[in-house]
Amino acid sequence: MKYSMKEVSEKFNITPYTLRYYEREGLLPFVQRDNNGRRIYTDVDLGSIQLVNCMRATGMSIAYIKNYVSLTTKGKDTVDERRNIMLEQKEILKEEIKKYNDLLELVNMKLDYYDEKISRDELKEIITERNNKN
Repeated sequence: MKYSMKEVSEKFNITPYTLRYYEREGLLPFVQRDNNGRRIYTDVDLGSIQLVNCMRATGMSIAYIKNYVSLTTKGKDTVDERRNIMLEQKEILKEEIKKYNDLLELVNMKLDYYDEKISRDELKEIITERNNKN
């Protein structure tokens, strides 16, 4: 299928400016144009955009992604190098996940503390009310 810039922007929730920027930076090197000069995106382009967005979301710099994309254009000889890039990014993500899991654990501990405190305070209030009735 073929997609317009507007359709791609909406599909990935990114601006047309971002798509033009990615293309200008060499992250989308094969985007075609129609007779009027408008960009036409293919399913392959959508896969590339999805990967670039994923890489950006995981903290990869534009330069790092550009290097990766450059390697993809060189064919099968760079598969090991590209795999290593993905392995490095996987380790970075695992570290980030661990960090957020640790933060979540701390937040849960505080919530447990507050839940216990609220329960104790409610219990005290009930006892106080009963004592006042007697």
